[in-house]
Order: sequence, then structure tokens, then C-alpha cells
Amino acid sequence: MGWRRIVVGPLPPLGAGGMASSPKKVMEGAVTQKKKVAPKLVLTEEQKQQLREAFDLLDTDGTGTVDVKDLKVSIRALGYEPKKDEMKKIITEVDKEGSGKINFDSFLYAMTQKMSEPESREDILKAFKLFDDNGTGKISFQNLKRVAGEIGENLTDEELQEMIDEADVDGDGEVNEQEFLRIIRMNNM
Repeated sequence: MGWRRIVVGPLPPLGAGGMASSPKKVMEGAVTQKKKVAPKLVLTEEQKQQLREAFDLLDTDGTGTVDVKDLKVSIRALGYEPKKDEMKKIITEVDKEGSGKINFDSFLYAMTQKMSEPESREDILKAFKLFDDNGTGKISFQNLKRVAGEIGENLTDEELQEMIDEADVDGDGEVNEQEFLRIIRMNNM
């Protein structure tokens, strides 16, 4: 467990209607890379399985392919709001033939690529403000406990305090914006 999981969360759980909208929708993605290079994020088997289940739900005719428009739905379910031009780039990258359909490997690549993008300073500070609901400019133990509870993370008080201690550079018992930026970026590496 750590800050990154609380901020952007694990893959959202799947519901009967497909990928559920993530209540952890905090970060927006950056523009995708033009060159197809292997994403730096390595998915766990559980994450791959969740993506496979999402793909299979979208593959309603059982052909082993899904419409590229379904990719946008899946990316949104991860908590990203891709812009039109960004989606065009992603689609061009994974649907080289222009068929409007992609297989699971292309779907997995696109989703992994999106999940591995670093967040901007602005996006991280948006997340900070969600924690700092009382506007003090700091994340207290109570703020962290509230957010963990809201997103269904069952953490002990000791685990929450360890997270505060890990991020709290100045030793005041709370996490300010700079400390939050540092811990999120450190966890991105």
C-alpha cells in the first residue's frame, strides 16, 4: 500500500456492465508517445486478468476484437479523460490497418501505455486538493483516513500513519503540497 494506490488506485473493479467508473478519478493522462515503445509499467497477473475480463465484456460478438471506440470507454474507466486528438493518436498507434477493430494485445498495450504515463504537476495538485478538503494546505492523518475510507481501502491507523511519516519531510505530522508532489513522483519511478 502507498500513496500512489490511494491517489490513483488499482484497476477499477469490473461490474456486470463492464468496467466500473473509478471513484478514484483524480489524474488525467498526458499525450501518448508517438513511437510504439514498450511501456515501463509492468502489470500484475491480477491487473492483466481484469483487463482481459474488460476486453471480453467489450467483445460481445466473440470475435477476439473490439471497436476502437470502446478503448475510450476503457481509458475513462481508469480515471483518465483523453482529449479528442489524444484518442486519435492512440487509435492510430494500435489500429494501424484502420479497420476500427483491435485485438487483445493491442488493447492491453494501449491500456498499459495509458496507465504508465506520468502525471503533471497540475494533475497531482488536483489530487492534493481532494485530500485537503478543509483547505489547510496540508494533508492530515484524518484527511488521509477519510479518503482511504471513501475509496474502500481498509488500512489500519498504523499503516496510515506510516504513509504520513514517509511523506512528511519537515516533521510537522502533516503532508504539504511539496511533500505530496515528492512522494507521488517518487512512487511513479
